Amino acid sequence: MQETKRRIKRSMTGFVVSDKMDKTAVVKVSTKVKHPTYKKYVQKSMKYKAHDAENQCSIGDQVQITECRPISKDKCWRVSKIVEKAVA
Repeated sequence: MQETKRRIKRSMTGFVVSDKMDKTAVVKVSTKVKHPTYKKYVQKSMKYKAHDAENQCSIGDQVQITECRPISKDKCWRVSKIVEKAVA
């Protein structure tokens, strides 16, 4: 019998930029990448749709997202915890 290896799930920290969809938060994750030619660090950002089951996230919250199984066409991340709530 063949054993399946479990992969370590990735997790990232970012800020919620949209919470208008039901049970979904759009999270913007920024990283610094070294430019290959100029050797200067450039900030790149990506937006991920994350599953937020209780609709707890609001715009400006800092959240941690974790990789999960595909929930919909675009959603394969879930909000694991809210690191810091936005000041209202």
